[in-house]
Amino acid sequence: MIESGSDWIVILSLALIECLLSVDNAIVLAAQTKALPNKKEQEKSLFYGLWGAYVFRFLIIGIGTYLINFWEIKVLGAGYLLYLAVMHFYHMAYPAAAKKKVRRKRILPLFWSVVISIELMDIVFSIDSVLASLAISNNPVIVLIGGMIGILCMRGIAEIIIRLMEIIPELEVMAYALIALIAFKLFLSIPMIGIEIPAPLFAGVVFLAILVTFIVNRLRH
Repeated sequence: MIESGSDWIVILSLALIECLLSVDNAIVLAAQTKALPNKKEQEKSLFYGLWGAYVFRFLIIGIGTYLINFWEIKVLGAGYLLYLAVMHFYHMAYPAAAKKKVRRKRILPLFWSVVISIELMDIVFSIDSVLASLAISNNPVIVLIGGMIGILCMRGIAEIIIRLMEIIPELEVMAYALIALIAFKLFLSIPMIGIEIPAPLFAGVVFLAILVTFIVNRLRH
């Protein structure tokens, strides 16, 4: 239970940490939803992803102390992110291959494929944020409330990035370059390597990349 005002300070701290740790997640979500044809479906996919993230967070906090053993999820997630980045730049270099891919028959509709991708990425990125939260407070209610506020903020960041991509097309290229960087960041954090890039530092890199992309866009136009 939440017993005092100091608990709310902890909750706000957890929400801030969640936002910092979720910058990379927001970039990935924005890039994934860009595959959908219109704004309505993009917002709908984020909405389903939001509730899926909340449900998953309820489940994952209960086993949070065991998550450190699930480093394999990080490796798979890093591999998937690197695949997304490589395929994006490959299709930029070879547009004919991209058109051929579109003609292939999908197992699932595009919308649900994007929603499932969003949920899978939530699972991968939740490991770090839940472990960081449990290190600050062992009260599951406090951790859950802080995480829920953070998830909501992260979805807001993703929507802002999607809108910016519409105004500045070069941001899509920047997003996939950052996704490749995020893949390496995630892989380096597995226990056998143990290199953690501080969240504030990575957030700074992201904002610097956005600023450089904005300057390039202004110079080109």
